[in-house]
Amino acid sequence: MIFDTHAHYSDSSFDIDRHSLLMSMEENGIGNIVEVGAGINSTKNAISLSEKYNFIYAAVGIHPQETEGIKETDMEWLKSLALKEKTVAIGETGLDYHRDSADRQIQKKWFMRQLEIARETGLPVIIHSRDAAEDTLNIIKKFYKANPEGAYGVVHCFSYSTEIAKIYINLGFYLGIGGVITFKNGRKLAEVVSATPINRLVLETDAPYLTPEPYRNDRNSSLYLKYVIEKIAEIKGISCKEVIDITEKNAKKLYRL
Repeated sequence: MIFDTHAHYSDSSFDIDRHSLLMSMEENGIGNIVEVGAGINSTKNAISLSEKYNFIYAAVGIHPQETEGIKETDMEWLKSLALKEKTVAIGETGLDYHRDSADRQIQKKWFMRQLEIARETGLPVIIHSRDAAEDTLNIIKKFYKANPEGAYGVVHCFSYSTEIAKIYINLGFYLGIGGVITFKNGRKLAEVVSATPINRLVLETDAPYLTPEPYRNDRNSSLYLKYVIEKIAEIKGISCKEVIDITEKNAKKLYRL
């Protein structure tokens, strides 16, 4: 079944129909979802959703744009949540220089601290990197040695070049592929998918964001992953079933399930 490795169903845009939507997943071929924390409140919500729905797992972390005001006690709290049975990853964490609304040194500090927690707990990491390719890679290389067969984490919503993709794959990371692959301006990502072995790709929505064509302006959900699957199948020259089966296997290896 389809495995959505990155979603935010605690977002307020789902307040009107969250339960009914989530209860429709199985009949639509969605087997598992990872609800990703991106701050204190959304991490609490990720844990709550994982406890309420047996097919949802939680990732706990602080998004780079949410790092202002974070304290070491918050990191200890994250580490305690990492011990919960259905917590499968640390993140999303990383660097985001797109808006520059959070101090870059503060972002780096708490990114590295969350990588330490991942190392201490043995959990994979969900990396958010936007307009920060060099700094993100330099930090990752301090924590992870090359291991092309590893499952150290995933670069969420991968947006960099094929060359950078190859570096992450060699380090033991997966690439998260979502709705952008269907966009008219998604040619660069299509090239990355074409050049990347399918056993290093996982599916994601980032719901409610990054809705694939032809519903780009609508709220995203795991139900729209079929369009991402179709595009990957087209690029790879394989069936949609093969894409689903292989990416599900990849996701379970990534999240130790």
